[in-house]
Parts: sequence; C-alpha cells; structure tokens
Amino acid sequence: MTSPPAPRDRARSPLAWLARAFADTLWSGTAGPPHPRPRRLAPRMPNFLGLLPFRTIDLVLLADLVLAYILFEAGYSMLESNVKGPLPPPVWEVPFAAASFALPLALRNRWPLAAWRLAAVTTPVSVLACAPLLDMPYTAQTVIMYLLVVYAVAVRCERHITIGVWIVSAAALWLLELLSHETGTAGFGVVGVTAAVLLGYNVRARRTAVRLLAEEERRSEQALAGQAVLEERARIARELHDIVAHHMSVIAIQAEAVPLKAQGEARLLEQGLAEIRTLSLTAMTEMRRVLGVLRDADGGRDTAPQPGLGHLEELVATARSAGLTVTLKLGGDLTGLPTAVSLSAYRIVQESLSNAMRHAPGSAVSVRITRTAAELQIHVADDGGRRSPAGPGPAEPSRHAGHGLLGMRERVSMLSGKLWAGPAGDGFAVTAVLPVPDAP
Repeated sequence: MTSPPAPRDRARSPLAWLARAFADTLWSGTAGPPHPRPRRLAPRMPNFLGLLPFRTIDLVLLADLVLAYILFEAGYSMLESNVKGPLPPPVWEVPFAAASFALPLALRNRWPLAAWRLAAVTTPVSVLACAPLLDMPYTAQTVIMYLLVVYAVAVRCERHITIGVWIVSAAALWLLELLSHETGTAGFGVVGVTAAVLLGYNVRARRTAVRLLAEEERRSEQALAGQAVLEERARIARELHDIVAHHMSVIAIQAEAVPLKAQGEARLLEQGLAEIRTLSLTAMTEMRRVLGVLRDADGGRDTAPQPGLGHLEELVATARSAGLTVTLKLGGDLTGLPTAVSLSAYRIVQESLSNAMRHAPGSAVSVRITRTAAELQIHVADDGGRRSPAGPGPAEPSRHAGHGLLGMRERVSMLSGKLWAGPAGDGFAVTAVLPVPDAP
C-alpha cells in the first residue's frame, strides 16, 4: 500500500518555509510579469515619432524616471546645504546618498525585486554615512523611494517574497535605530512599510482575481459557443434525416416496382432505371451535405416534417402578431427548390425575425427572397425599432454574441453558401446566398 504524499514544506516546517522565503527574497527569487497597462497609461506614440523603437509611451515608467531625477537633485542640494555645524565638506557621502534615492526608483518598474535589493543595501549605508550631516536619520527622499519600491515588490512578487521583504525591512529599521541612536524612528518606519506592503498585496490580489474571472468567462463563452455549435449541428442532422430517408424509401419502392411495371418491356425498364438513377444522385447530393454533421450522443432522432419556404406566410403572420411590421417580397420561382435549401432559407428568416423581436421590438422588418438560376438570395433587415440610440443596455446582449448566428453560419456553410450579418443603419441586417444545385 503506497504511503500518502508528504505535506508541503510550509505545513510541515515553518522554519523551512521561512528559509525559502528569505532565500527567494535576498537572491534567488524573481518578480512576475508587469500588469498590462490600460490605454490611458500607455498611449500610442505620435506619428512624427514613429521612427523610435517603441510604439507606446509608458507613463508610469516616465513618471518614475522624472521622480527619480527630482529626488536626486533635491537630495543632493539638501545634503550639501542642510549640515550640522562646521564639518568638512563631504567627499562621497552626498553623491552616494543622492544616487541611492534615485537609482532604485528608476529600476522598480522593470526589475522591482532587484530594485528593492539595491535599496536594501544602499539605504542603510547612506543613512549611516549622512547621519552626521542631518538632524534626522531619514530624509523625505529616502522614505518616498523605499515605500514605492516596497509597493512594487508587493504588487509583482509572490506572497512569501513579500513577507520576506517586510521582515527584512522591519529588522533593518530597528537595527538602524540602534546604530544611529535616534529613538522612535523605527516604529513609524515599520508602519509605513506595512502600509505599502498591504496596499501592494491587495492590488495584486485584486488583479489576480480579475484575471482569473476573465479567463473563466472566456472559457465559459468558448464552452457555450461549442455547445451551441454541436446542438445546432444535431438539429440540422435531425431535420435532414427526413430528406435522406425519403429518397432512400422512394428508391427502394421504385427498384421493386419497375420490374413489375415493365413486364419485360425494354423501354419502360429503361425509364424506370433512369428515374432510380435521378433519385440516387439527388440522395447522394443530400448525403454529402450531411457528412460531418454530428448527432446527439444518444442517437435520438426527430423525424417530424420540417417547414420550408411554403410556410413563410405563417411565419410572417406570427411575427406581425408579436408587434413587428413585416414586409415580404418574393422574386423568381421558389417552387421546386431542394428541400435542404428551402428548409435552411426558412430557418434563416425565422432566426432573423426572432432576433428582431428580441432586440428591436416594434421595428419594421423587410424580408426579401429572390431566386436566380444558380442561387437563392435572402435579405432580412430591421430599422432598430424602439431601441435606445445609445445601443444595447447592460442587460441586453449584442446580436453578435447570440447563438442564432452560429446556427445560420452552420446551415449556410453546409450548403456551401455565404452569409453576412451586422449593423445596418440604425438596425441590423442578415444577407444569405444559398446555391441552388442543378437538377441531376
């Protein structure tokens, strides 16, 4: 019997987890990728600057660089002028301290953890070196730089690294207080670092939750779209079952009846075989269109008779009773169409009218169906009805997001036709072109 897996290091040994946190914090850990900038924080470059190697302006990075320069200049001037008593002019302390204010801040956007490590090394040195020059061990430049760097670490790094940064920062603050003999500064410093860590961690948690929610919504939409496609294919297969079954039944009856009818007469036998050949070719054409269309998992069938273009008046009457003003225009001879073409045309008109009922109630809808020698053209358009000019509200889904268009595209693709659907003026229009095969 196999033994259960060992518990994770953190649950088994807090010391091991703490050692890993310190190791990742001080030398082996890395920060995560930056969060994508919204458009307002990363505008595109003007056209006259298009030759530059970057195409957008990162306003956050630009602000960091500007602030780093300001802190460097202000810190340098302040350290040179704000000294205590007649001391010899500093040689390296002032440039080193001014650089320690600016450099970590300039690096925090691209390498936040490396910027903190640099600040963790240079800040104590600059504080101790400049302590004789100032009344307070910490300058405003030091506080601003360090809190911004700690915030960047909390936003971009994992939780154990953030905790390690907080522990090292708190311990360094207490140690610097002892070495500089300034009481009361460590407590305020720990409060500031804790606030920066908590704020950054909350921002990271919120961004992670938003990202996971967006991924879940995207997976749900893909699953729903796939399910809709499968359901529509199964429905098309059930509808075309009658067509194929009808042809096969007629062929079987003809094959049985022709010899009895001919009674040895060659001419009648030849005519009967020609009719069987015609029916066979028609059935093969329909079966090719059905190939690849999936059925239900349980193989269930719905063999009820399906409507066609001969039922358009009933469909239009139903739409008019629902409040639509429907104008129906028919052109060409619509009789004698293949059953699959007639059924698909009917379903396209039906779905278009249903969309108009849902998204543009009370609208005027124009339905135009025209047959030429080689194709059947279907055009359904509405004028928008009582929809708000601002477009669909928060609770009203876009027509592009519905599953009805998926079904239309499946039908048209099965018949090797073409489909266009989209906004037209204030309303919406659907145009389909279905090829009409020549009689075999």
